[in-house]
Amino acid sequence: MFGLFKSDPLKALKKQYSQKLEEAMHAQRNGDIRGYAKLTEESETLYKEIQKLEAETK
Repeated sequence: MFGLFKSDPLKALKKQYSQKLEEAMHAQRNGDIRGYAKLTEESETLYKEIQKLEAETK
């Protein structure tokens, strides 16, 4: 019953991941290649964490 109010860390990570990808897309469109590379690297780190959590839950 009380698990209903707990935040899902996997859901939060997926949201952060999609935000980073969107920021990276905008940086690339604006010609900021270094910013794009940095944001892409950060999103890849988040993706690895997401995969790790998904593997633990299965």
